[in-house]
Amino acid sequence: MLKRLDSAYLPGRPKGPWWKWKREPHVVDAVMMYAQRGHGKRSSFYSDYTFGVWREAPEGGDELVPVGKAYHGFTDAELQKLDRYVRNHTTKRFGPVREVAHGPEAGLVLEIAFEGVQRSTRHKSGVAMRFPRVSRIRWDKPAAEADRIDVLDRILARGEGEIAPGKGLGDDS
Repeated sequence: MLKRLDSAYLPGRPKGPWWKWKREPHVVDAVMMYAQRGHGKRSSFYSDYTFGVWREAPEGGDELVPVGKAYHGFTDAELQKLDRYVRNHTTKRFGPVREVAHGPEAGLVLEIAFEGVQRSTRHKSGVAMRFPRVSRIRWDKPAAEADRIDVLDRILARGEGEIAPGKGLGDDS
């Protein structure tokens, strides 16, 4: 947050003498793995998505490992399409959570924008994204072409701001 020295501290979100400075987000292509219904006006839609990236499995081959969960970044029209996708591709149910078909041959790729990455003991991948959100739905991209964990490891190793955000992180535009 940037604030003019002569401006008073005020509660809420003051405009004018205060300015919120945001960096360009990092971007990665991840595969939707799980979905859960939202809250409030989204309570009848599957709008909370857990997504993962590829890594080499201990027993060989590749596996998807979860790296984050996003609740926003898509329009209401996109939400309806995503909800329909989840309902048509659910493979298992765990209470309120739906496992969505995912693997090299099946799965929906989501372009995820995020502010940073950190180590995590909660995620099987060992990393978690900071402020993830869906920036684009990649209907055109096969799940096998989603990004790998080493993309996030490089961001983590370099620290925030040392890698050019949005470049070489699954952004093929």
